[in-house]
Amino acid sequence: MRLYGLKTCDTTRKALSSLPGATFCDVRADGVPPEVLADAYARFGTALVNTRSTTWRSLSETERETDPLTLLAAHPALMKRPLIVAGDKMHLGWSAATRTALGV
Repeated sequence: MRLYGLKTCDTTRKALSSLPGATFCDVRADGVPPEVLADAYARFGTALVNTRSTTWRSLSETERETDPLTLLAAHPALMKRPLIVAGDKMHLGWSAATRTALGV
C-alpha cells in the first residue's frame, strides 16, 4: 500500500498513523508517478484537484484553466490528500468511507 501526500498535512499524518504498513511518498519531494496520477484522475476526475488549497488560490485564472494533469505535475501540492493506492484500488481523502474500505 502506498500513501501519497505531504509530510506537513495533518490529514496525511492521521492516515499514515492509522496505516502503519503503508509506504509514504511525499508528493512535493518525490512527486507522483505519471501513471498513478493518470489513473487517479481517470477515477476521481476534477475531485483530485484541491481547489481549497493555498496553492490553488495563488494561481492565476489562466493557470487554473490548464489541463488538471499538467497542473498537478507542476504543482503536486494541489492534489487532494491523501491518495492511497492499495493494489488495484485507490482512495482519495481520509473520510469515514475510506477508513471503512481499508478496515481501519
